[in-house]
Amino acid sequence: MACFLVPGTEAIVVTAAALILKKHEQVKYESTIKLNNKSAAAMETKAPAGFSRKLFWLAGLLWGGVILLAFEHLWHGEIQPFFPFLTAATEGPEAVSEMLGEMMTVGVTMAVLVTVVWAAMVAVSVLIEKRAVSPAEANA
Repeated sequence: MACFLVPGTEAIVVTAAALILKKHEQVKYESTIKLNNKSAAAMETKAPAGFSRKLFWLAGLLWGGVILLAFEHLWHGEIQPFFPFLTAATEGPEAVSEMLGEMMTVGVTMAVLVTVVWAAMVAVSVLIEKRAVSPAEANA
């Protein structure tokens, strides 16, 4: 009924963290450029992609799942366009209890699973990045 709220909450937190980290990486890059007395043209280039980019991958996965699940719940009449938005909230305490149970089991499981898949994606990308750097270092 409301399982998409848990990954939705995670998506909000991850998106905020990624935006903050991206800003921090940009400031760090600009200060490094200034310390090295690089030209203004060098400062206009974008900062190299850091961990914030990988966090945006997680945010994208989470937001995609949340949108699809919200649409599916809307399609089945479990969400309504007026307050209270969840139909379980109008059906009594038993329905609310069932909804919270679903959020704690299905919602948390989905959020954890998406995060584990993202962690695997990050691990593979780190391996690929290391492998791409290693031959260049071997030739130097």
